[in-house]
Amino acid sequence: MRASVLFLIIAVISLRLFAQQNAKPEKIPFDGIDQTWQNGNDRRDSSVFQHMKYFTPSILIDINYTHSFNNPNDNTVVGSTALTRNNEVQLSGLHFGGDLNYKGARARFMTQFGTRSIVVPRNDLSPYRGQYKLADVYRYISEAYAGYHFNTLYGINVDAGLFMSYIGLNSYYQEENWEYQASFTSDNTPWFFNGIRVQIFPSSHLKIEAWVINGWQSYGAFNSMPGLGGNLTWMPNSNLKLLTNDYFGTDCGGIPQRKRFHSDNSLLVRYLHHPESRGVSMMAFSLTGDFGFETGGGVNGLKNGDSVHGPAQYFLSGMLYNRLWFFKNKFAWTIGGGFMTNPGRYLVLYPTGQASPLPNPNDPTKTEGQFPFSANPGDQFVGWDCSTNLDYMPNQSLTFRVEFVHRESSVPYFAGAGGVTSQTGYSTSTLDPDWRPDLVKSESRIIIAILFRL
Repeated sequence: MRASVLFLIIAVISLRLFAQQNAKPEKIPFDGIDQTWQNGNDRRDSSVFQHMKYFTPSILIDINYTHSFNNPNDNTVVGSTALTRNNEVQLSGLHFGGDLNYKGARARFMTQFGTRSIVVPRNDLSPYRGQYKLADVYRYISEAYAGYHFNTLYGINVDAGLFMSYIGLNSYYQEENWEYQASFTSDNTPWFFNGIRVQIFPSSHLKIEAWVINGWQSYGAFNSMPGLGGNLTWMPNSNLKLLTNDYFGTDCGGIPQRKRFHSDNSLLVRYLHHPESRGVSMMAFSLTGDFGFETGGGVNGLKNGDSVHGPAQYFLSGMLYNRLWFFKNKFAWTIGGGFMTNPGRYLVLYPTGQASPLPNPNDPTKTEGQFPFSANPGDQFVGWDCSTNLDYMPNQSLTFRVEFVHRESSVPYFAGAGGVTSQTGYSTSTLDPDWRPDLVKSESRIIIAILFRL
């Protein structure tokens, strides 16, 4: 009886505390700070649905056309999560969903249809551990999570589900990025996380975030240890943003002793802002540097070891972009590029069409097939890229983009004229015994895109 009374008293006190918390005026993090110019961020200053009480819808459409000067016979794009087909108009992304809020309860979901629903899950081999096709389960969802917002400090959010990743700076949604074809830094780091996160806003300029997740861009877990990480974002004013993301986990299937560390760091600066100017109305740059390594289980991090410790296996990359807006921010011109070196190739996107979807029995993080792309300890990969584009933005919901991209690699990697499917370019053809995927060390391409957001 006494225990029941005590429980009732505690419950009443808790309810009163929650009521008092929700009665306090809510402080909004980064309130008054203009983020619409930032690379990897929503460029709208408001939503047309913002006055809806409990649900704010969101709709994104991404349509592209790209031409490779290599002219592969199978129209396949290699080494990109943004593009899939040459010389064809493709629906890259159709996303719809939105944000739900009710008395502190919060949720967000966005669907995913189009070519990205095929390309991005392909890079996650964690579903090969155990049964059930996780890639198919999540294929048509880009993000979906639920949690609770605590009205204390400048807000605390506790959420669980499928989240977008911040590592690599670029957003998963092309409508938010300065460039269409991401540099190696962004394209070879995660687009999503699956797990739990806690966001703490101790002031109006700072976010502290912690993650407990299944792994590095993986729907499932490769080993028993979860991935651990976090984010710090600091914006003291509308012209400066600093952020760092750090990750630690075991992401090599069946080799739990192999540990992965990764650090991702970005600086964004807006150094001119005259929004009403018919000339140059705004100028900004973004700089990102990533560093990481794997150690244990036959690889040796930053330096070559002996026959026991194995060769060096690390990731080092950077990218720099400068963007200039003019005619009252209706037009923008971006130029930039980056580089990546990744001994062991543990984060390199495998060229499509070369490997079957079956995992290598000795390493479930890699595929095997008739013409697999080698990703063994010690295998070298160095790449660099540059691009420039012109955007026309008649309003904050629509962008027309024309972009030129050139990419190079130290090993044959991009699709050449012979393609990566067969001698005819069709997957139904019987392979000529002498045929091999035509991989080359460079490619140049033009991209035309229409990006819509409401």
